[in-house]
Formats: sequence, structure tokens, C-alpha cells
Amino acid sequence: MDMSIKKVVLAYSGGLDTSAIVPWLKDNYDCEVIAFVANVGQGDEELAGVEEKAIKSGASSCYVVDLREELIKEVIYPTLKTGAVYEGQYLLGTSMARPVIARAQVELALKLGADALCHGCTGKGNDQVRFEGAFAALAPQLKVIAPWREWQFNSRQSLLNYLAEKNVPTTASATKIYSRDANLWHISHEGGEIENPWNEPSDQIWMWTKSPEQAPDKAEHIQLSFEKGELTKINGEVVAPVKAIEMLNAIGSEHGVGRIDIVENRLVGMKSRGCYETPGGTILVAALRALESLVYDRTSLKYREEVGLEFAQLVYDGRWFTPLKDALLAAATSLADQLTGDIVVKLYKGNVTVTQRRSPNSLYSEAFATFEGDEVYNQKDAAGFIRLYSLASRIRALHTKAGQ
Repeated sequence: MDMSIKKVVLAYSGGLDTSAIVPWLKDNYDCEVIAFVANVGQGDEELAGVEEKAIKSGASSCYVVDLREELIKEVIYPTLKTGAVYEGQYLLGTSMARPVIARAQVELALKLGADALCHGCTGKGNDQVRFEGAFAALAPQLKVIAPWREWQFNSRQSLLNYLAEKNVPTTASATKIYSRDANLWHISHEGGEIENPWNEPSDQIWMWTKSPEQAPDKAEHIQLSFEKGELTKINGEVVAPVKAIEMLNAIGSEHGVGRIDIVENRLVGMKSRGCYETPGGTILVAALRALESLVYDRTSLKYREEVGLEFAQLVYDGRWFTPLKDALLAAATSLADQLTGDIVVKLYKGNVTVTQRRSPNSLYSEAFATFEGDEVYNQKDAAGFIRLYSLASRIRALHTKAGQ
């Protein structure tokens, strides 16, 4: 143990792990522990009484920082412009929250003159890499403590026994069926019966969304208005970013929108199964893809897709504070200058269907696309285009014939 550490800022949630970390740090490092709680929209229930709980665990103080607007404006909206989706399905809910949490933790540590940062991430997951990668980029001089890679505890019961020994109150029990992570954008579920990929998720898994079977029998239409790739209005009404996501989550959840069940490749090498609920995000992604189809030319769309693929990997891998992120985001943001317009989506029993689209920057022209007679497109011109387009194939075939 590094006994030179005198003050540590701990990313604190109030759950079993971080409740045990507070006294463990004091026991093993003989240091002052300051609890840092990030409000990223995980809900009032999760935050209720968290400051008192931290103090009772042994923290000298507890800071609760509201990061919801930063999460949307600085990470979610920019990421949406890139079209990033990890492995074709995951909308990066946990991954996108980590940069703003880590940055705020570092800022607090520097402000308070702390020697070290601490997190409760396990040695098997992605989050340890995301947090420590951010710490390294923002404050490499601060030491990092990762208790799950150091301490002797290996079960919930051992942590409960330790808390009892230290007289630290907790509402946790020895049995925890699921591991969950919630923020304004999504909620994730791991563990329990879904650790076996042959098991269908039970109704106990899902917490936000209705099942498609329980969703209303009547469809609902929503109009979303965008300016330069960012949502500005819902059904014609101006809505602030945090409120907008909350509204779309509520509407989408009612219609069973946004559930996925995937086996993904973790950064650390193993596969894991997760069930995710991202109702508002699923609606936004569908709307933006529809707007892109109206506005982007073919080569621009192809490039945006390439950027999105790379950006999804970057966000998932915790490389937010890198020059590559800045470069990719600059490209996507430049393209998104054209993403202004209105999209209407229909929500019905788990599905999001785009029904209407319009944009002042639309490249779609009825005059060109029509099957009726027109004067703007001479179909005879296509013959020369096809001859040139297939020239290489024609030459190759002639060479083959001459060699026979």
C-alpha cells in the first residue's frame, strides 16, 4: 500500500461495493476519503440519502454533482451525430456516461488537493479501463486505487461481513440477482438468469419499458425537429435537452420501444450478455437515420457510417479524451451541419417506424425520382454511364476471351 496517499476522492454510489470501499481505504491507506456522487439521471431513488450514507460509511464529506446536461450536450448529442452503435445494436448508454463522470471526479480531486482517485469497478469489466484512461489523460499525476484488484473480498457476503465488523449500516443483502447501471440515456441489466445465453429474459429483467404484448393497441405519432443534428422540438414545442430525453423515454417505454438482448465483446477480452433499455435513444437514432437519408449524398453517408463504426469502438473502449475523438467528432459535426428538418415516427408495440420526413437541405427531388414523364432526366444518358461504369469488367472479359 502507498502510505503517502493522504486524501482520496472516491466515485461513490452508495451501493454495497462503494460502502465497503470507504472504510477499507481508511484501514489500508490511513487516508481521508471524500465521496463523489455523479447525478447522471439514475433517478431520485438512487440518490436519496446518499450523502448521509457516505458520511456514515466513514467519508469526511460527500459531493453530489449534477452532470445530466453535460452528459447530453457534450457526449450524447455529439455521439448521435457520428451514428455510433456498438456491434450493430448497443447505443452505448454506460460508455457515454463515463467521460463526464471521470472528468468531474478529477476536477473535484484537483480542487480539494487530493493525492488519489478511487473507483469501484471490477477487474473483469470495461469501466476500469474507461475511468483510468480518463484519469491518465486529465490528471496523470494523481494515483489511482482500484480496490477490486487489491482487496481480499470475493463475494457479497464477505463485504457484508466487513461492513458489519465496521458498524457501517447497509440495506444490501447477500443475494443480488442482477447488476444494473442506469442514467438518463438507458438502463442496463446483467447477471441472474441471463448469464446463460439460452435463457430468455424474464419479466423481472425489464424495469423501464412495457413488453410489446402489454403496449397500447393504438399507435402514437411523434414529430421530432432537429437543427444541425440536435433535437430542438417535440411535436412543435421547444424542449430543453434533459427534459427532451425524459419525455422520449416515457413515451417510448409506454410503447415497448428500446429493448435489446445481446452478447457483446468486452474490451478486456471476454463476452458478456446484457439486456438494455434505451427507449428515447432508439427513437432519436431512427429519426436521425431518416433525416440523413434525405440530406446526405451517397459518399457523405458512406463516410459517416465509417466514422460511426470507429467512434462506437472509441467510446466503448474509453478513449474519449484523445485526439482521435476530436478528429472523428469534427468530421461528423461538419457533416451534421446539414441535418436540419422534421421527422415523424410512429411508435407501435416495440417498433419505431418513420412515416414522414422533410428538410430544407433535402437532396430528394420528385422531379428526378418520378416514374412519370419528365424533362430533367434523360434516360438515354444512362447507357453511356453504364458503359463507362462497367468498363473494367468489359476489358477483363475481353482479355479472358483472347487468352482462350
